[in-house]
Amino acid sequence: MTDSAANGIPHQAPNDLLKHLSGPNGVPAGGAPPPGWVQSSTGFGDNGHRGAFGEEFIRMLATAANLDVTRKERDRVGVDWQLGYAGRRGTRKFPAIEAQVKCTSSPDVQDDHIRYPLKVKNYNHLAGPDYEMPRFLFLVLAPADPFAWAHATEERLHLSHAAYWLCLHDQEPVDLDGKSSTGTRTVYIPRANLLTVDSLHDLFAEDYRELVGASCP
Repeated sequence: MTDSAANGIPHQAPNDLLKHLSGPNGVPAGGAPPPGWVQSSTGFGDNGHRGAFGEEFIRMLATAANLDVTRKERDRVGVDWQLGYAGRRGTRKFPAIEAQVKCTSSPDVQDDHIRYPLKVKNYNHLAGPDYEMPRFLFLVLAPADPFAWAHATEERLHLSHAAYWLCLHDQEPVDLDGKSSTGTRTVYIPRANLLTVDSLHDLFAEDYRELVGASCP
């Protein structure tokens, strides 16, 4: 995988992150300090409200990127949104991707990455190559105070704070072997994987289609 600045795709995946960064017990280290708002974030109560904001945050970015956005009304396979270019689904000319969206107001932000405890069930819905199209985790970081989520003026609509992406197709699903799917699996999301209009388009690169089992020949 190459960097997007070199006409490739953005750096991604925990294994790549851990190869290039060093720290105690293999945890990434170095880089910019966490933003100040993280230090004072205490969380808030309504998970449904927070989740709705996170999903609309992603919809706003995808719409600005001129992508078709389809919401999965019944999340039975770990997918909240399908994003694609206008046209027939699954073709090279009109590729599509799928996304699982999470939103948190109390992130564990480190220098170069964000630690996030993902439920094993959700992790297994993202890991491995056995999918029709590429899947991504989109993690939205929101302020603790819902009244700070959005600020509108005559010039612009400002949404706080940011969203990040992670691809797990090169990771192995958790082998449950008859065990319960309860519990969590910590994922490491590089802070370089900021989700923007431009980086959304990067996620449609052929590199990601080649990671899944249904990639075109």
